[in-house]
Amino acid sequence: MKILFKSFLLIAVVIFPKDYTAQKRSDSIDTFISRKMKELKIPGLQLAIIRNDKIDKLSSYGLANIEHQVSTKNNTVFSINSMTKAFVGVAIMQLQEQGKLKTEDAISKYLTDIPDSWKNITFRQLLSNTSGLPNNIDQKEQVLGEGIESKNWEIVTTLPMEFSPGEKFSYNQTGYFILGKIITQLSGVHFTKFIEDHQFKPSKMPATQFGDSNDIIENSAGAYSTIINNNGQWINDGKLHNAFATFPLFFRTATGILSSAEDLSQWLLALQEGKLLKDKKSITELFSTIKLNNGTVGGFNKLTNGYALGWPTVVRAEHPAAAPVGGMRSALFVYPQDHLSIIVLTNLQGSNPEWFIDEIAGYYIPDMKAENGFGLSPDMRMLYLQTNADGYQNVGSVYQKIKKKNKSFKVSEDEINSWGYHMVGRHLKNEALAVFKLNTELFPNSSNVFDSYGEILDVLGRKEEAISNYKKSLLLNPDNTNAANYLKDKK
Repeated sequence: MKILFKSFLLIAVVIFPKDYTAQKRSDSIDTFISRKMKELKIPGLQLAIIRNDKIDKLSSYGLANIEHQVSTKNNTVFSINSMTKAFVGVAIMQLQEQGKLKTEDAISKYLTDIPDSWKNITFRQLLSNTSGLPNNIDQKEQVLGEGIESKNWEIVTTLPMEFSPGEKFSYNQTGYFILGKIITQLSGVHFTKFIEDHQFKPSKMPATQFGDSNDIIENSAGAYSTIINNNGQWINDGKLHNAFATFPLFFRTATGILSSAEDLSQWLLALQEGKLLKDKKSITELFSTIKLNNGTVGGFNKLTNGYALGWPTVVRAEHPAAAPVGGMRSALFVYPQDHLSIIVLTNLQGSNPEWFIDEIAGYYIPDMKAENGFGLSPDMRMLYLQTNADGYQNVGSVYQKIKKKNKSFKVSEDEINSWGYHMVGRHLKNEALAVFKLNTELFPNSSNVFDSYGEILDVLGRKEEAISNYKKSLLLNPDNTNAANYLKDKK
């Protein structure tokens, strides 16, 4: 009996820690997601995590539909908007594997009714938004030609090129309109059917389909937005609005797929397992960031700073990612070096989940945690980590000590300001105060640093000091309306 009991204890010791750690991580992620949803006012969200070639976590949160108080479930489907372009990239690579095209080919090899200035544009340039083509949508993102394919084509083919092919990155929908035409031509079926037959079906994605707000879609989540378009400028007014989208059939290579996190997980697994692309070199090419003519890369912002074949990319030395994003509300990150993929779908335009997916990855890869300085420049990370070790009350002396040892050490005003707001986000207000104060000492001629310092002083109830710093900010920049409004309210 004692032997059996000892054996049981041994098994428990071996197995329990692993299960306990996984459950603890899952619970921590749930807490993180709940906090983010509250912070960003996200009604409903789906999360899927693939780790080491299997689904490790699949969870749904909040409300899919606010009006009817319908909970988000795993079979709820969301519009994934421009994440659709990643499917187009796979479709083009499938046609290349079939010998029907080469990604370095000029599109004039397949289309004849195009302007001369378009003829040398390649598939890679179309897929990576480096073609220089005129856009077939207006400033309010409405499809030109009243959504009629022939009119759209007629208009866009008369517009001038924006720049020479390969010169720079500029997000462009016309390229995907052209890709749809070529996929249809070479496959012999409409591009939507080609994608359905060669990606949805072999990946076993029963909930996934093409559509928009005009279609009746089973288990479809509502669509909400805090973003409004004011004369061509997108503004976040912080209020929830219903969002409606119309995607003409010809435009659905640019945007048009609705899916669930579970279905997208199956798609990623099928891609990894060779069910969609047989040659591993095809996936490498699919995820490889396209370089501009001058050898640099271009993308949306400092995070998704590159673009591959239909896939935005996160170009960085540590934990790079292929990262399709859609509609300012959905995103998925594939970390090829880490055997990790994370999918976040929401029903809120303006939630931009790409900005917190790395934080979810940090629960699996500790050095990716924000508190460990991930994502910072080498010099900024050095200052951040040393300050954590020595204490925020010593941040000024920590800076001087590092600067004395390393003459090339340099951090920017924006980096320190972002650090301060990061501490605010973690509810470490006194630490944030020390950081913002350091910024005023390092950049005494900047209006913005005194504005930020005044803001944290106000939060801490130090009103007189806040007023003093807002006055300094306004003196340095008389156009600072934030400082002016604060001081006006305090009169």
